[in-house]
Amino acid sequence: MDEMRAALYDRYGPPEVLYTGRVPVPEAGPGEVLVRVRAVGVNGGELSGRAGKVRLVTGRRFPQRTGIDFAGEVAAVGPSVTGVRTGEQVWGVLPRRFGSAAEYVTIGAGRISPSPADLTPAEAVSLLAGGTTSLTALTAKARLKPGERLLVRGGSGGVGSVAVQLGKALGAHVTALAGADNLGFVRGLGADEVFDYRTTGPAGLGAFDVIMDTVGTRHRAYRTLLAPGGRMVAIAFDLDHLASSLGYIAASVVHGRGRVRFFSGNPRTALLTRLARYAENGEIRPIVDTVWPLDDLAGAHRALEAGGVRGKHVVEIG
Repeated sequence: MDEMRAALYDRYGPPEVLYTGRVPVPEAGPGEVLVRVRAVGVNGGELSGRAGKVRLVTGRRFPQRTGIDFAGEVAAVGPSVTGVRTGEQVWGVLPRRFGSAAEYVTIGAGRISPSPADLTPAEAVSLLAGGTTSLTALTAKARLKPGERLLVRGGSGGVGSVAVQLGKALGAHVTALAGADNLGFVRGLGADEVFDYRTTGPAGLGAFDVIMDTVGTRHRAYRTLLAPGGRMVAIAFDLDHLASSLGYIAASVVHGRGRVRFFSGNPRTALLTRLARYAENGEIRPIVDTVWPLDDLAGAHRALEAGGVRGKHVVEIG
C-alpha cells in the first residue's frame, strides 16, 4: 500500500507534540475525489484540538491528524463522480474532521470547487476557512445590508481580515478591533475605523447593526452594542471558560435572544464557488502572514498562538 507524509500527534499537548509521519494514501470512494494537497491553512480550531481542549469530540485514539482546509489538484476521481477532472486545481474544507495537513486527502465531490484563478495554492488557502466563514456569517446569518454599521472583532486575523474586506464589498460601514501593531494593516484592508482592542472597550464604540465576533470572549458586553434590530454572529467561544460560554449560548436560545447567532461552517461547492468569485473580482485579496513547511507545522502553531497574526499562517506540502 502506498504511503504519504502527514502531520500527526500521539498525545494532546503543546505544538511540540506535532511530527511528520507516514500513513496510507487514502482511496477515493463512490462520490469522492482524491486531492494532491499543495497548501493548508493553520486555524484556531486545530490548535484547540491539538491541545486537548475539545477532547470530548476528538477522543483519545492516537495518532491524531490536523488540518481542515486545503488547496491542490485532483489526483483521482472515484466512482459516480461527474463534472470533476483529474488535474483540476481545487480547494475545499473537510467536513467535521481533521486531516488535511498531508500529501493527499479524500473528500466528497460536492465539497470542492475550482480554486480562484491566478492565485497560488498558498494564497488561495489563506482565504478559504476565513472566507467561507465570513460569507456565511455576514450574508446567511446576519444578512448584512448596504449602509449598515458592522463591527469586526479580531480584524487582523484569518477570519477577521476577510470579514473586513467582505463587509466593505457588501456596502457596510466597517469598524474593526485589532492590536496596536496591526491598526494600519487593517485600515489597508478597507476598514473605515480601527481601534486598539487593549485600550478601547465596548463602551467607547457606539452602536452597530451587525457584530462579527471572531474572538469568543465577553459576548455579553459586546451584545449591548447592538442597535435596535441588530444581529451578532459569534464564530468562537471561550474554551478556557467553557461553562459560562455555554450558559450564555443556552440563555440566548431559551430566552429567545435570537439576535445572537452561533454557527459552525461546513461549506459545500456553491459557497466555495461564490468565494472564488469574490477573489477573482478583486473584492477580497489573500493575506499570507508566513508560509511554513510541513516539517515545521509546530512552528506555525506556536506563531498563531503567540497572536498578532496578519491574515493567515499557511503550510506548504512539499
